[in-house]
Amino acid sequence: QVQLVESGGGLVQAGGSLRLSCAATGRTFSSYAVSWFRQAPGKEREFVAANLWSGGTTHYADSVKGRFTISRDNTKNTVYLGMNSLKPEDTAVYYCAADSSARYSGMHYSRYEYAYWGQGTQVTVSS
Repeated sequence: QVQLVESGGGLVQAGGSLRLSCAATGRTFSSYAVSWFRQAPGKEREFVAANLWSGGTTHYADSVKGRFTISRDNTKNTVYLGMNSLKPEDTAVYYCAADSSARYSGMHYSRYEYAYWGQGTQVTVSS
């Protein structure tokens, strides 16, 4: 069992930056696929970025490419989402999701790929 706790959300002006953290307990994170999703009010939960276990590939949604960076620190069992040049349309609740490499089926962009989810952290970007 893996427990995920997100932090780092907040209110920021357009053009600003934030760094979200996803801390895992219960299992060593290095062999897990970890992704960030977000959900804005009235919208479906959407894929943002994925890091496929330590040393693995990363993927980004087109809407955040060049602005967001996903990274991990295995010594802290934590995955980060660095967000720069934030826009009002980035406003959402951001969720961390994870699943083991043994279960991973290749659909990093699908919410159904991941068995473990955090509680979410709110990011609000003002114009």
